[in-house]
Amino acid sequence: MIRYALKCDTGHRFESWFQSADAFEDLLERGLVECPECGTAAVEKAMMAPRVGSSHTLAAPERAAERGLAELRARIEENSDYVGDNFAAEARAIYLGDAPERPIHGEARPEEARALLEDGVPVLPLPFRPRRKMV
Repeated sequence: MIRYALKCDTGHRFESWFQSADAFEDLLERGLVECPECGTAAVEKAMMAPRVGSSHTLAAPERAAERGLAELRARIEENSDYVGDNFAAEARAIYLGDAPERPIHGEARPEEARALLEDGVPVLPLPFRPRRKMV
């Protein structure tokens, strides 16, 4: 296993583990390495200090949190419909009974989300940006 410090083209920095350097390159070429913050696949290696041995490490909780977030994302994507930029309108339609009730996820501008909350529509922000799906 190899850990790389990575950054996306918008400046977000993150780390990830890969089976090997070749596996990283293969995933990167196929566009399968994404920024966990903004979802872009425009990712490259960042400068990284060499790892120096230590009797204690803080890496385990970070990896557990990353795994938990990845599992949450997978569950949301598997169990809800992605409605893209139409999230606010679709959430409101479901709330008013004008659309079939179902779990959805998507994207909304801050003012749209605020209006939904002010009107009593039960919505929550996700701890990650949804992946845009081709419809």
